[in-house]
Order: sequence, then structure tokens, then C-alpha cells
Amino acid sequence: MNIGEASEASGVSAKMIRYYEEIGLVRPASRTASNYRLYGEEEVHRLRFIRRARSLGFSLEETERLLKLWDDKSRASAEVKKVALAHIVDLEEKIAAMKSMVATLTELADCCQGDHRPNCPILADLAGADAQAKGH
Repeated sequence: MNIGEASEASGVSAKMIRYYEEIGLVRPASRTASNYRLYGEEEVHRLRFIRRARSLGFSLEETERLLKLWDDKSRASAEVKKVALAHIVDLEEKIAAMKSMVATLTELADCCQGDHRPNCPILADLAGADAQAKGH
């Protein structure tokens, strides 16, 4: 199948397929005599794997590590679990940071009158000490 068909079958855009080939995440596709890329079921399956890993928030580096583990039939599942557990820790840290952002913005929005006056605690907080020093 050509890149458009592989894209449709895998759910990965043609642009991303080319990018993944460029960075070595997927092997370069075989080519026709007219230099068109050709993909088989194995390549599409690999692209689906990448799409799913990325949808779970794995970085490109983590996805590459998971692909190598997937390819290594002699690996222990403990190695895969280690990658997943480390990613869970990263996700939990990001969630905590986002919850903190929500709390801060909620507090600032609650302090804002939201009326016709220019005084706004949200902008004042965003401006920080630099703006106060400059007289803004």
C-alpha cells in the first residue's frame, strides 16, 4: 500500500509517517520503481503501535524504547513495566502541576471583578515584579 493508504490504515498522518522515518522510529519504506513508498501490514502494525503509545503520552524516546522492547522477543516484561511505571510518575507530576495551575487561575479569576475598570489581578499576577518595577 502507498503512504496514503498506510496513513488511513494506521491513523498516522502521511506527514508523521515521513517524520518517523526521518528520525529512525520506523524503518524507511521500500520503494517502487517510481520511488513511491510501499508499506505492508507489518509497517502499518508498527505505526499503530506508535500512534497508541503517543496517545498515551509517551515521548518519542519512550516510544522508541518500547518499540525496541516489542521487537526483542527475549526481553522480560519487567523491562516494559519499568518504562510504563516511570511514565505514570511523569504523568502524575504533570497532573499535579496542572492542578496547581487551575487552582492559581481560579483564585485569580475569583479576585477579578470582570467589569469595565482596567484593574485586573490576573494581568497583575502575569506581569509579576518586573512590571511593578517598570511602573506598569
